[in-house]
Amino acid sequence: MYNNALKVQTLRNDMHFSAKALYIKFSPFKLRPIVDVIRGKNAQEAINWLAMYRMRRAVPIKKLLDSVVANARSLKNVAPSDLIIKDIRIDHGPTYKYFKPGAQGRANIQKKRSSHMKIELISIQKGV
Repeated sequence: MYNNALKVQTLRNDMHFSAKALYIKFSPFKLRPIVDVIRGKNAQEAINWLAMYRMRRAVPIKKLLDSVVANARSLKNVAPSDLIIKDIRIDHGPTYKYFKPGAQGRANIQKKRSSHMKIELISIQKGV
């Protein structure tokens, strides 16, 4: 029942913008704490917060958020202060496995995890 109500609400609001980034070179476990902070915030506040956040893993999140805001501005002329982050997801991408030398002549498997990210924004501006 909850999913149907959510779908109806999204269909009524035509000011819905989304973008996704695939194969981000950071582990989902490292990106999710950053995403949890900005989920549900105003897009402009989230951009400002990410610009001041001093970790390198915030860069792809900020780039994708800037892209969605630019799309909203060019398509429907919506200001970033009128956009709210409805949903932002970090999913697992492919894991790259490679070997490194280990102790006593063994080979250890190293895993480089990647992520997929999707951002959805909605507008609080009425009548556009």
